Amino acid sequence: MDEQEPKAEQIETDFRNGSVTTVGILLAFSLGFITHWAANPLPWEIYHLAAVVPILIGIALQIRALQLLLDTTSLQRRVYERAIRIFLAGLIFTACGVGLAMLLDFYDLSTKSAVPGA
Repeated sequence: MDEQEPKAEQIETDFRNGSVTTVGILLAFSLGFITHWAANPLPWEIYHLAAVVPILIGIALQIRALQLLLDTTSLQRRVYERAIRIFLAGLIFTACGVGLAMLLDFYDLSTKSAVPGA
């Protein structure tokens, strides 16, 4: 009798499908934020790159996680867990970038006086 390799531990398809939905929704929010921020009427300065770079890195990681989750191999626990780690890293990068963007916008608005000549 031939020894067969042990079958990789699998996850439930419903569980994976829920993760795909979550990743897709949060990726859409991330893309929506960067699109909305790009259309902001305040002029962009070089220091805004401090916020844009982590957001774009985060979005790229979220896209990679979604790509991994959409593959049928993501039913294997190790592939699924890798995709989730990549997604969480992307979410952290994006959240940090969004926080920086908010701080930079607040700084820009606070340095501009509402009263001309004041």
